[in-house]
Amino acid sequence: MRKRILLVALLVVSLLIPSFAFSKNIAKILAKWKPKFDARKAKYFFRVSNVSHPVIQGIRAGYRIRDLLWERSNGQLGMKYYPLSQLGGEVEVFNMLQTGAVQGMSISSVVAPNFGPRMGIVNLPFVINTFKKLDAFASNKELFQPFLDAMKDKGIMGVDITGYGSYGWASTKPIRSLEDAKKIKIRIAEAPVNKDIYHAWGLHPVVMPWPDVQIALKQHVIEGLDHTPMVCWITKKFEVCKYYTFVNYAQGLFIWIFNKKWFDSLPANLQKIFLDTIHEECAHTRKLTKKQEEDSIAAAKKAGITFITLPDSEIAKLKKLSEKVYKRWAPIIGEDYFKKVKAYMDKLD
Repeated sequence: MRKRILLVALLVVSLLIPSFAFSKNIAKILAKWKPKFDARKAKYFFRVSNVSHPVIQGIRAGYRIRDLLWERSNGQLGMKYYPLSQLGGEVEVFNMLQTGAVQGMSISSVVAPNFGPRMGIVNLPFVINTFKKLDAFASNKELFQPFLDAMKDKGIMGVDITGYGSYGWASTKPIRSLEDAKKIKIRIAEAPVNKDIYHAWGLHPVVMPWPDVQIALKQHVIEGLDHTPMVCWITKKFEVCKYYTFVNYAQGLFIWIFNKKWFDSLPANLQKIFLDTIHEECAHTRKLTKKQEEDSIAAAKKAGITFITLPDSEIAKLKKLSEKVYKRWAPIIGEDYFKKVKAYMDKLD
């Protein structure tokens, strides 16, 4: 009996050690962003989650929002920010958000359409695919507000967006055409819009969880990935992928969403401070994101990465094939809404 108890105890300890080490590592990473105040002492304390690393400006925005809300509310709004999946994955946290266990999250545009289909508009190829279009979209209340209200039926309110750059292909072999891409095993995210895009383009992507990508590249399970140059640089994907092809078919976004019931519980003056602060910081962060993408590309070029621009004729092929995706997703997003957004964005090309 004693031996059994000892074995069980050793098993429990062995399971806890990796978890403890992971938590300790996160604490070390995030130490530089530790606040100078105790958010829990605020009259209105709330928690906000994100799955990514705050080295990305679109994620680091959470810390700037946290500090500004504390300052502008005179310590009444206390935000505790949890990046790096500290509270769990996006699906798990979204469920917590609905119940009010968590009050906010910045959800990725890849996952968001699973809960608010209208948010899929930002993933559709060559619709809102540049920084210029993204700012125009966020500035047009007639188009932006319906997007933010996509999860309203679930008790969730959207407030604003930050990003992580323009999507393209990082690869171990050069991709200079659609035909080249057909010969490459490209990893894509586990998202329905992405799958439909690649099938429409006649490609055969490899759907794979993000944590598996680095090893898969090194073991030649995949030969490239669909992502932004900024993320590829920051997460060291260019250690294996020595080429990057600009496709710029979509902008990677984080959508800042909150529990509506919790928001409604705030006094009117604090609601205004809350919304104004997030809008201001998100607009500022979108500028920082553009600069971070430019800096990441420059650093990668200096490190020997070859950047390729697809000829206009190849982009035209991708746009033509993308019409299949529009036909499938327009009814899901809303036909009238899709047509309005597409027509407005086409004017900016």
